[in-house]
Amino acid sequence: MIRDTSHQDAVVTAPPSHKFKRPALLIGIAAALAIAGALLFSNWSSASHSVSASRLRIAEVGRGTLVRDASVNGRVVAAVSPTLFSTAPAIVNLKVAAGDTVRKGDVLAVLESPDLSDALKREQSTYEQLKAEVARQQILSRKQKLLAQREADTAEIERLSAQRTLERYDSVGQVGIIAKIDYQKAKDALNSAQIRARHAAQAANLEGDDVALAIRTKTGEMERARLAMTNAQRRVDELTVRAPVDGFIGTLNVQNRMMVAANAPLMTLVDLSRLEVELEVPETYVSDLGLGMNAEIALPSGTATGKLTALSPEVVKNQVLARVRFDGEQPQGLRQSQRVTARLLIEEKPNVLMVARGPFVESEGGRFAYVVRDGVATRTPIRIGATSVSAVEILSGLKPGDRIVVAGTDAFENAASVSIN
Repeated sequence: MIRDTSHQDAVVTAPPSHKFKRPALLIGIAAALAIAGALLFSNWSSASHSVSASRLRIAEVGRGTLVRDASVNGRVVAAVSPTLFSTAPAIVNLKVAAGDTVRKGDVLAVLESPDLSDALKREQSTYEQLKAEVARQQILSRKQKLLAQREADTAEIERLSAQRTLERYDSVGQVGIIAKIDYQKAKDALNSAQIRARHAAQAANLEGDDVALAIRTKTGEMERARLAMTNAQRRVDELTVRAPVDGFIGTLNVQNRMMVAANAPLMTLVDLSRLEVELEVPETYVSDLGLGMNAEIALPSGTATGKLTALSPEVVKNQVLARVRFDGEQPQGLRQSQRVTARLLIEEKPNVLMVARGPFVESEGGRFAYVVRDGVATRTPIRIGATSVSAVEILSGLKPGDRIVVAGTDAFENAASVSIN
């Protein structure tokens, strides 16, 4: 029977070389702890106050391609949305309601204007009257030309008769059968007949010119009356308001049987087959924008691409309106005035020193950043360059691998150094 373990234990004596190992190890550990404590104390003593790391967002500086862009809001608008107006004071008879789908040429409204109808009837009556006058003038012209030609022909007959009489006198005057005075009278009669015939022919030509001018004058008056009648007819035809494009009725500005003034808006027609995006761009980006610039539009169905096609020259409430046209086919499911967000791709800069964008850019004005080293954030002067929606270019003050506080610096109160715990 074994009573205890006293006879099983044996005392082992440590070698002389091991006597001083444990105290040396303890001294080394104590020295390391002292140095670390001193460093930690110096860091803590240099920081004015401390902030919890859970309240901060820290990002690392690195190199990459910076895509300079701008995120803006906008809405879907129709590229073609004509507003129809009344052409004269009239009573409106609506043929459609708001939201109705119409085709090009469909009757949308009929305007009642007694003044224009009466004006058309007057112009038609004037035209018919002048048309009859032109026909009568043509008849009178032919009659006058016939009378003038008759007188010319009569004068020509008298000239021929006088010429034959003189020829007979010539044949017998050589032998002295007739008196010399009769021979002279025959010559005078021929000369007189020739003059009358010549004048009658000229008068007939002048009469022809006169009647032709009279016909042209009456024809011109008839043409003016026809143009006036055509214009009156056009104005009456415009009282029937027709759809200029395919689309749907967006808004109605009038009610049925309402009396409207001239040039009053009646309704707006929206063409959904040609939609664009109208963006509200802050004026700070306007100097960097240009026509043809690429854009990405975030839609419920996904992302669509487009190009900047128009830029307003006017600044309204610190914003400038821009138009973006979709590339290729128009996305499906879009609605008029639908709100969207877009990203304008301004510039692409490869191999630049950059860091994630955060509120530190605005709070420090881009001049300072808090660099985190050994649990302490130190306020460091920096200089930034181009900015995008998600990144900022660093020109000086930082190097690759540095970690900076990009969000939460408002709690630092511009301190030179802050401890992060």
